[in-house]
Amino acid sequence: MPTLSRDGDVAVLNIGRDENRFTPDWLNAMHERLDELAQHVTPIALVTVADGKFWSNGLDLDWLMSHADEAEWYVDTVQRLLSRVLALPMPTVAAIQGHCFAAGGMLAMAHDWRVMRADRGFFCLPEVDLNLPFPPGMDALLRAKLTPKTAIEAMTTGRRYGGDDALAAGLVDAAVPEAVVRAAALDIVRPLTGKAGPNLGVIKSTMFAEAIAKLAVVDRPAS
Repeated sequence: MPTLSRDGDVAVLNIGRDENRFTPDWLNAMHERLDELAQHVTPIALVTVADGKFWSNGLDLDWLMSHADEAEWYVDTVQRLLSRVLALPMPTVAAIQGHCFAAGGMLAMAHDWRVMRADRGFFCLPEVDLNLPFPPGMDALLRAKLTPKTAIEAMTTGRRYGGDDALAAGLVDAAVPEAVVRAAALDIVRPLTGKAGPNLGVIKSTMFAEAIAKLAVVDRPAS
């Protein structure tokens, strides 16, 4: 389950050590950790890390298929998580040490910056191969963060990007050896902790207003 700790003025959110799929328990724990983060009053920034082979493999499709009656709750909870991270009133970095797929990639993109392991692991948006459309909110999030060229390639081909290719495409902001992924992420935000506060939250909420508004809406089947 996700845990929250501190490294000086930087909060470190560890999202887990397995595939870190978006199970209901995991989602609830993530929202609880964000609630804890909101209680901090000192200058702060966020680095989101994971352990092991995966950063996150995204949605728990097996659970979703077997709980169709809870689909609206599930999608709403996922989209609120993306929206909350997108508008956090502090600098944020995803420290991607392993595979980052599908909604896991969207969670990474909701951060301000991304640092990825250069030698192993893939960043991939495989929805086209899973025959899954991007809901309007997730589409808006990705298009707000990616160039049109990269959005078309990543979203319509399902390409798997290694660290260096992800850097070249603008999916991540740095590709470094595994041993320094977390340190590189910390180096990005440590000088920026003084920027945290309500004003930064307003700036982000305005900058990403379209994505935030669309993430607040859950598609529901016609009655």
